[in-house]
Amino acid sequence: MPGSFIDTNVLLYLAADDPLKAGKAEQIVAAGGTISVQVLNELANVARRKMGLSWPETRTFLATVRELLAVQPLSVKTHESGLALAEGYGLSIYDAMIVASALEADCDTLWSEDLHYGLVIAKRLRVVNPFHAL
Repeated sequence: MPGSFIDTNVLLYLAADDPLKAGKAEQIVAAGGTISVQVLNELANVARRKMGLSWPETRTFLATVRELLAVQPLSVKTHESGLALAEGYGLSIYDAMIVASALEADCDTLWSEDLHYGLVIAKRLRVVNPFHAL
């Protein structure tokens, strides 16, 4: 059964000062979905470098996210698929790896603020910006 994949940028709004975006991010997470190990790594990087969280705070934040969402592992297959997607769709390598993970997890929706809104990839994954109408 297809589901939702949540990009890093959406999850970061869980800790944002913007109540509209934070509320929308909470709704998406509450509905369930999938992330990848790459998303966890990106969250850790932003938590430490931009949000100024301590290591214990960062670990708690990541553990909470892992409890709420399924985590898609990264593999060489993901890497190869991501390279093909980057080439075929003109995506950055990092965005292509997110898309590859979403496809491997059999998702039909990719919640992302960064990717092209409405883009359909591989005839089955639609990019949706949850903040488009806010």
